[in-house]
Amino acid sequence: MSALWTAAEAAEATGGRAIGDWSVNGVSIDTRTIEPGEMFVALKAARDGHDFVATALEKGAGAALVSRIPDGVSEDAPLLLVDDVQTGLENLGVASRARFKGRVVAVTGSVGKTSTKEMLRTVLGAHGSVHAAEKSYNNHWGVPLTLARMPRDRDFAVIEIGMNHPGEIAPLACMARPHVAMVTIVAPAHLAAFESLEGIAREKGAIYDGLEPGGTAIFNGDLDVSPILADLAQAAGHPVAFGEKAGHPFHLAKVTVGDATTVAQAEIHGAPVLYKVQVPGRHYAQNAMGVLAVCDALQLDLALSVTAIGNWSPGAGRGAREVITLDAVETQMTVELIDDSYNANPASLGAALEVLAAAEPQHDIGRVSKGRRIAYLGDMKELGSTEAQLHAGIAALPSMARIDKVHCVGPLMRHLWEALPEEKRGRWCEQSADMAAGVMRDLDAGDVVLAKGSLSMGLARVVDAIRKMGQSPAGGEG
Repeated sequence: MSALWTAAEAAEATGGRAIGDWSVNGVSIDTRTIEPGEMFVALKAARDGHDFVATALEKGAGAALVSRIPDGVSEDAPLLLVDDVQTGLENLGVASRARFKGRVVAVTGSVGKTSTKEMLRTVLGAHGSVHAAEKSYNNHWGVPLTLARMPRDRDFAVIEIGMNHPGEIAPLACMARPHVAMVTIVAPAHLAAFESLEGIAREKGAIYDGLEPGGTAIFNGDLDVSPILADLAQAAGHPVAFGEKAGHPFHLAKVTVGDATTVAQAEIHGAPVLYKVQVPGRHYAQNAMGVLAVCDALQLDLALSVTAIGNWSPGAGRGAREVITLDAVETQMTVELIDDSYNANPASLGAALEVLAAAEPQHDIGRVSKGRRIAYLGDMKELGSTEAQLHAGIAALPSMARIDKVHCVGPLMRHLWEALPEEKRGRWCEQSADMAAGVMRDLDAGDVVLAKGSLSMGLARVVDAIRKMGQSPAGGEG
């Protein structure tokens, strides 16, 4: 297998100076996960990456991208010296994209970027080899890192692009130069940095600025801001709308959300199509419709793409479901966990609550004869001046009628807790650690439980506490 980067190639790409004649088979920014033979990139984040270069080389790194020779590192160590490490990484990404012969898909959206990227990885993988980041690497260093890691012989690459502030998406999209770009949805998220939902739509639509000539601009056509996306798509390439409104070339005619799957009846260019997603949630069926639009733009076999959608499942913290067995002897004593703890905004939380509402608890197996639908919800961050109303408004969602108890974490979720009917109001805690300490008293065999909140709220602690119930008899004290 040929090297990902040789010293000469990397030096030419970055305008830097290579020390030694080395080659690397990967690119890493983290010494905790670096593999032998990879290039370590000494980015400055919470700490200066130069402090970890010696450790990276000791772990077998093939080279390091640096702006100076760090203390404790030999002057003849395999290094690539550049003026600025972030710029060097970006230049590697640009050079990698320039030599790539496959087709590139870029994805953005307020909700569903990462799950759609993973769905695309699975579906495009049925048609050829795919490169995509293993994590949600979608920011100013994540996109160039994903590109710099891209093997030159892949058939497809999927690049996830995100933002927190205006002006972030266009430069990353121009770096990725996609043949197809997709916006999943525009919803209230990062409102603290934008004046309005329209502003978010314009920023998301900036992904089309990077389209290759003749490229396809795919967007959700069901939104209040869809006309903004349509105009931006039309200006940049070939516009394609998907969604549930009649008239879209990719029309989602009917969605049936079950306990474990979602079945979609659709029309693609007027022809009927039926597909199944192996996870409950209307939003998954919608994003799958967008994925099929991507496959159509790439002129891939529709039947094979539809089949491949059925092979995808969400990753940890993004709606993955698991059954926790509470008793080693009485194995029917279980709790079903929906782990959606990675992130949250009003749209994604609404979608997750719909999934919980559709779930089927088990009855007559626990202390409480009736199995329950229970939610642990943490603050949604970066919502701006309307954050209190947006949290309280969750109480009015139709799905709440089928949810038995809601436990709330954080000062913003206090607004939801106060807006809930008393019979649905669970515990409120300032922090996830305090909430996690009481889950064994909250839950019983037969329950279905959802955990969701912004990443900084640490709902993963609640998830871990629920999983640990499987190591103790049901009904034990927390």
